[in-house]
Amino acid sequence: MSAAGDDDVGWLLSADAVRQRAHAILAKAERGDLAHFAFRPEQMDVAAALVATVTRESYPDLDVPYHSRWRHFVVEGDDRWAMLAAGLNADADEIARIRFDLAVTSVLLDAGAGDRWRYRDAAGVELARSEGLAIASFDLFRAGGFADDPAAPLRADAAALSAMTEAALARGFQARPDNPLVGLEGRAALLRRLGSALTAAPDLFGTPGRVGTLYDALKAQAVDGTLPTTAILDAVLRGLGPIWPGRIERGGVNLGDSWTHSAVGLVPFHKLSQWLSYSLVEPLEEAGIAVTGLDRLTGLPEYRNGGLLVDSGVLVPKNPRLLADELEVGDEAVVEWRALTVALLDRLADAVRDRLGVPAESFPLAKVLQGGTWTAGRRIARERRPGGGPPIRIRSDGTVF
Repeated sequence: MSAAGDDDVGWLLSADAVRQRAHAILAKAERGDLAHFAFRPEQMDVAAALVATVTRESYPDLDVPYHSRWRHFVVEGDDRWAMLAAGLNADADEIARIRFDLAVTSVLLDAGAGDRWRYRDAAGVELARSEGLAIASFDLFRAGGFADDPAAPLRADAAALSAMTEAALARGFQARPDNPLVGLEGRAALLRRLGSALTAAPDLFGTPGRVGTLYDALKAQAVDGTLPTTAILDAVLRGLGPIWPGRIERGGVNLGDSWTHSAVGLVPFHKLSQWLSYSLVEPLEEAGIAVTGLDRLTGLPEYRNGGLLVDSGVLVPKNPRLLADELEVGDEAVVEWRALTVALLDRLADAVRDRLGVPAESFPLAKVLQGGTWTAGRRIARERRPGGGPPIRIRSDGTVF
């Protein structure tokens, strides 16, 4: 393992690098040395109180599931995945493969949808944002939209993904000029690159490539039925790394969701990769593999968690334009906001656990996020702004937020 001061590719492609660089930026915030945000530690208690309240309202018994894509498949009390799984005639390994197929494709399509897009499901339920994207991708998956063989629809295969068109994705997501989905072209391109990545890594995805075969690769790494969470993220970053748009490379390796900040240099986030890793824990556990070290992953630097910190006054933009202009994801102010979000979620998690009276061992960060910070960020956004949009707006290309 490289030291935090190094820009070794292997280290940058790790959750440890995300956490260390984020905390390095927080340390500068504590000294008042950052250009874009001021840190108000006295407001952390306000944020922690809101998160604890929301958690108790949502989960009175504090039996909180992990923050993952599976939560978004539950709509109005109906668990769409559970209903689909109940009708499957497959063994535990194949069900796990199907869950990997679904989780990966759905997470990769989860970047911000924009304020205007809506999805109406077969029952007439209208959904927006992450929930809408989840059900749209679920319905497209169930219909065989990512499968090579219509007779075996519940798969995500290399050939079908490589052939994904913007028009096909628009049909599946009901995107039209009067119902615009942000980053549609970027999403279709991401799925095509996913198809290519499956073919390029047969050790992870088999031949011909299938997303679900990644389950078998991870199962083979388990020792005495136990797998560290870092092994999941390592496989995701290695196998799916080539799909991200070319931004920053080191030694010919695409660093994906990594950006630069003048205070510390390269700052990796790997937000979608970590969100995906969280979402693969449950399929592995339900297949009988114990996943350890969940808190090695970081909090997710996206607009709900980051918005909570701004709206609760923990982070104060130094320039009003940050709250008025639409920013690019690579802007240093955005990098700073995301890094501070990662670091402060670690501290917020401790404060929330104290308020709830639960230990970290049984209430990992993944539960704090679910309980939790994401819901609190949404609630306070709705209270502050019509439509519940984030306090800071980011121009999305469909591959980061």
